Amino acid sequence: MDLNFRKIVFVVNPHSGNGKTGREWPRIGRLAAEILGPFETCLTRGPGEATTLTSRCLREGADMIVCVGGDGTLNEVINGFFDADALIRKGAVLGFIPNGTGCDFARTFPAPSGIRPALQTIKAASTRTIDLGRIRFRNHQGGTTSRYFHNIASFGLGGEVVERVNRTSKALGPFVTFIWGTLLSLFSYKKKGVTICVDDGKKFTKDIFHIAVANGRYQGGGMLVAPDAVMDDGLFHITVIGAMSLPLVLLRLPKLYNGKIKSIPQVSVTTGKKVSLSSEEQVLFDIDGEQPGILPAELEIVPAAIEMIVKS
Repeated sequence: MDLNFRKIVFVVNPHSGNGKTGREWPRIGRLAAEILGPFETCLTRGPGEATTLTSRCLREGADMIVCVGGDGTLNEVINGFFDADALIRKGAVLGFIPNGTGCDFARTFPAPSGIRPALQTIKAASTRTIDLGRIRFRNHQGGTTSRYFHNIASFGLGGEVVERVNRTSKALGPFVTFIWGTLLSLFSYKKKGVTICVDDGKKFTKDIFHIAVANGRYQGGGMLVAPDAVMDDGLFHITVIGAMSLPLVLLRLPKLYNGKIKSIPQVSVTTGKKVSLSSEEQVLFDIDGEQPGILPAELEIVPAAIEMIVKS
């Protein structure tokens, strides 16, 4: 391990993966001590606490934060690295042990599967600087909030699926949980009219089924919604799925998983650095598997924003 990492802190969400992380943490902790040596542990108790704990640990001198949980926990930890627009501790790195419901980020990001390989990757401390998205939006209390995201922000059906998934049991695992949530949401979802502007282009209004503003490639437990997304190219990869009838959606649903989404006639893709979205209707959205608010929203890419440990 790089001797520059003097203080390692694990931020652990014991509730992730329907409580799986909490049940497995004693074993993971023992294995981490065996492979990495001394470290500190912070267990989260509720939503938002991973951000607070990460921020505090960085201010107290942590050089490496290791997130143990799913995409929602990782999102909170990443937000803890920043004070407004600036990193709290330059040079600090982020490690990730995927152990949640979806873990879609790990499908794009070069992270090994399995606890021991993940810890050995953290020990090797090979890093890569990746982009983040930053979104400003209306929260459920009516105020305006800004936060970072590492994977995908999606609007329309995605927000409704995540809202449903997050209030139901996840005991059947990520794929079944998300596909069941998607199928249930499909039967109640109504098309939404959304006004879209990418960079300084012309605004246009479209009836949409789903919009993904992507840094990563996957969401919803394995849906390949942005097959060309790259996490360090300084661009969002934006997928707009236009309104479709329910039978047509069900017919084309497999293409959301097999990488052929761009062959659907109602799908358009583009890239950009800024995206603005608004609607006269209530449009839910999700950020990295959490459902924090509604439109309007403004998004921008933040190039080379954070340094993460990767599989070499």
